[in-house]
Amino acid sequence: MKYWLIILAFMSCITYDSGAAVYNINNEKLSVGYDDVTGTFFVTETATGRCFLVDGKLEGVSRKATVNLARDAVFGEGRKIVVTQTDGSTASLELYGHLPFVLVRKELHNDGGAETDFQKFVPVTFGLDLGKPADELRTMGTAGLTAPDKHPGSYLFLTLADPTTRRGVVAGWLTEDRGSGVIFSSVKDGHIEFKAQIDYGHLRIPVGKSEKLETLAIGVFDDARLGEESYADAIKEQYHIKLRPQVAGYCTWYSEVGGLTDKTGGAGCSNEKDIATLAEFAAKELKPYGFSFVQIDDGWQDGKVFNGPKRGFTRAAPSGLYPHGMWPVAEMIKSNGLTAGIWFLPFACNHQDPEYKDRQHWFMKRLDGKPYETVWGGTSLDLTQPEVQTHLTDLARTIHGWGYNYFKIDGLWTGSVTEQIYVNDGYKDDDIGNYQPFHDPMTTSIEALRNGLKLLRKGAGQEVFLSGCCASQNMRSLGGSIGLVDSMRIGPDNGFGWQDYRNEVMHFEGGGIITGPIRGNRLYFLNGRVWWNDPDPSYVRPAVKLNHAQLLASWVAVSGMFSLNSDWLPGLPPERLDILKRCLPSHHAIARPVDYFDSVMPRIWLATDTSQSVRRDVIGLYNWDSEASLIGYNVAGAGLDGKKTYYAFDFWRKSPLPGFKSAFNYEVPAESCRIIAVRAAEGHPVLVSTSRHVTQGMVDVSCERWDPASGTLSGVSQLVGNDPYELRIAGLNEAANKWKLVSVSVSSEAAAEGVTAEQITSVAGEEGWLRILIASKNSRAVAWALKFSKDSSFQAQF
Repeated sequence: MKYWLIILAFMSCITYDSGAAVYNINNEKLSVGYDDVTGTFFVTETATGRCFLVDGKLEGVSRKATVNLARDAVFGEGRKIVVTQTDGSTASLELYGHLPFVLVRKELHNDGGAETDFQKFVPVTFGLDLGKPADELRTMGTAGLTAPDKHPGSYLFLTLADPTTRRGVVAGWLTEDRGSGVIFSSVKDGHIEFKAQIDYGHLRIPVGKSEKLETLAIGVFDDARLGEESYADAIKEQYHIKLRPQVAGYCTWYSEVGGLTDKTGGAGCSNEKDIATLAEFAAKELKPYGFSFVQIDDGWQDGKVFNGPKRGFTRAAPSGLYPHGMWPVAEMIKSNGLTAGIWFLPFACNHQDPEYKDRQHWFMKRLDGKPYETVWGGTSLDLTQPEVQTHLTDLARTIHGWGYNYFKIDGLWTGSVTEQIYVNDGYKDDDIGNYQPFHDPMTTSIEALRNGLKLLRKGAGQEVFLSGCCASQNMRSLGGSIGLVDSMRIGPDNGFGWQDYRNEVMHFEGGGIITGPIRGNRLYFLNGRVWWNDPDPSYVRPAVKLNHAQLLASWVAVSGMFSLNSDWLPGLPPERLDILKRCLPSHHAIARPVDYFDSVMPRIWLATDTSQSVRRDVIGLYNWDSEASLIGYNVAGAGLDGKKTYYAFDFWRKSPLPGFKSAFNYEVPAESCRIIAVRAAEGHPVLVSTSRHVTQGMVDVSCERWDPASGTLSGVSQLVGNDPYELRIAGLNEAANKWKLVSVSVSSEAAAEGVTAEQITSVAGEEGWLRILIASKNSRAVAWALKFSKDSSFQAQF
C-alpha cells in the first residue's frame, strides 16, 4: 500500500502530452518542462507560474524522453526528466524536495571507434527572462558586477539579477570533481543567454564507455543574494563539508621586522629571535581577545633558487633564519598557547634542481616536450605518479610532525598543471590541457589537484587547518579546492596602500588594502559555508592612515571573514593595537552586503544575530571613494523592520547617532567607515552597543532580558581582563515616560571576585542614553542587572 501511495504522489507531479510531447515535473519551488519535439526545456516558478528560463538546449540530439523517479545520495528522492540521445549519451533535468534548484546532469557516451578526448564541453545553454530589458539587469560573478553582455565569464557561478528588486537567477556548478565549471552570459537581439561550460584539459573516454560530467544548479529567487547563499549551502551538502572552527592569527609575510625583505617591504618568514618575541607578545596582548596562531611564511626552507621560492620544504635552511630547525620554533609558539603555522608550496618543484636529476619522471611536460614550468610556480609535479604521491603524503606528515597544525598551501594552481595568470578574476583561456598525459592518463587537471589536496590531508591528519592560497593565481583552484581546504585566499596579495577600486592596478608583488574586499564582496556567500574567505591581512601599523586601518579591519570583522594580521605587533602603539582587539574574534552571525547588485563595490553591510535572546544588528558603512559621501538605504531593503524606529550608536566615534525610521542616511568621510549598532525601540531601556567588539554585543553578550514587573534589564557579558567594558543603553526617554536608573549590580560571585559596575557620568547630547562601566581584573563572564523606575510626568523626547 505504501508503495502505491508513493507512486500516486509521484504521478500527481508529472504531466505529459503525448501529442505535444511535453514532459513536466515540479516541486514546491520549480516546474520544469521538456519539449521532445523541439528538444528544448523551460523552467517556471511553481507559486507564480512565471517562466524565467526559456529555450534551454541540452547538447546532443534527443532520441526520446522519459519521466522517472530520482534518488540522489545527497538530496534524497525527487523526479527527473531523462533525455536519451542518439549517441547513447543521456541528459537529465532533476528536482528534489528541499532543493530550490533544478539540477542539469549529463552522462557522455563514446559510441565511436576511437577514444575521445575533450578539452572543453558545453552541456547546456539557456535563455533567461526576468521581465526586464537586458540593459536594466546585472550579472554578478567572479569578475564582479557587470552588464550581462560585458561579463568576461565567471568561474563556478554566475547570477543575473534586477538591481531594483534583487530578484534573480543563480546558476552555479554544484560539483567540480573532474572539470572546471565556467558560465558565460551574452545578449542576442535583446535576449539574455547563459552558456555553461566545463573545462577539463583532457577528458578521455574509451570506446563504448560513458563519463558523468559536472552537475549544474539553476534557481530563481526573490532575493538573489539568498539564492547564492542557498547555492553555497547546496555545495556544502554535496561535499559533506564540516568546517573547522574559524581561527584568527598572524602571517609573517608582510611584517616590517626580521627575515627576508621582498619588494613590498615585507619580511617574509621573520627569524628565530623575532618570532619568539612576537609570539610571546601576541599571547599576552591578543590571545585573550581571540588571537590563536602564528604562521611562518616563505623563506624558512632550504634549497636553491631557480624559479620562485626555494623548494626544500622537508628541512630548514641550516645557515638561514631558523638554523635550529622548525621543530623548536613550533614548540616555542605552542608554549605560548598558540597554534604554530607554516607556509609551503607542495605541488611543484624545480626540474633544474640537482636534487631531482634522477627524478625527472616526477615532472609534467608540455605538449612540445618541455617541462611544464610557470613563472614563480616552478615545474608542476605529476600528482598521479605513485612516487610523487608518497612524497606529498610524507611531506605533510613531516611538517605536521614538527608540530605545525596550520598549513598555508600556496601555488595551488600548479597541481592542475595550468598557466599562472595572476591576477585572475574573470575567465581567461589558459589553454588548459597543454601537457603530455599524466602517469594516469585518465586523470583530468582538476582531478589531479583535488587528489593532491586529499594526499596532503591524509599526511597531515584531521586536526590540521588547511589554508589554500590563492585563487587569483589561476581561478581553476577556486572550484578545484572546494571541500578540501578550510580557508581560501580569494584574492591576490594585498598591501597597505590605497587603490581606486574602479581602476585597480595589480602587479605581481601585490595590491592595496581594498584588494581583499573587492573579491570578498563578490564571493561573500561562500564564507562560513564552503570555507572561510581569506581576504589577506588587515594592517594597523602607523604607516597606514588611521581611517584606512579602521576601514579594513572593520570590513573583515563585520563581514565575518578570515582574520589575519601581518604588522610587527610588539611595535604597535596602544591605539593601533586596540583596533585589532576590537575586531577579534569573528562573529557567527549572518552578514551580507546590502547594495550587492547596486554597486560595483558595495558600501553597506548588515550583520544580524538572531541566535540570542534578542536580535542584534550592525550596519557597516564603507566609503571607498576619496571624498566624503552620504551613504544610506531604506530600512526594509537593508534587512531591518521597516515599521520600527531604531536607535543607533557609532562604534569608532564612541557616540550615539540620530535614530531613524523607514530609512537611514549617514555621512561617511573619505576612505573611511562607520560601524553602527542599531536596535529597535521597544518601549523600555535596551542594550544597543558595547565597547568590547565592533559588532557591539554579538560576541560578548548573552541572555539579555527585560523584566517588566521589576523594571530590570539584565544580561551576561564576556569580559577580557583589565579591559574596561561599556554597556550603552538607549530607550530611557521612550513612549510617555522617562526611565530612571535606580541601581546597577553584578552577580554576587562576580562582586566577590572584585568585579565592579557603575554608571558613567552623563555626556552632553546623549539624552535618553545611559552608559555603564564594568571592570574585571580577570577574563570572565559577568552577569549584570540594571533596575529602572518610571517618571510618569515626563514627556517623551525621542
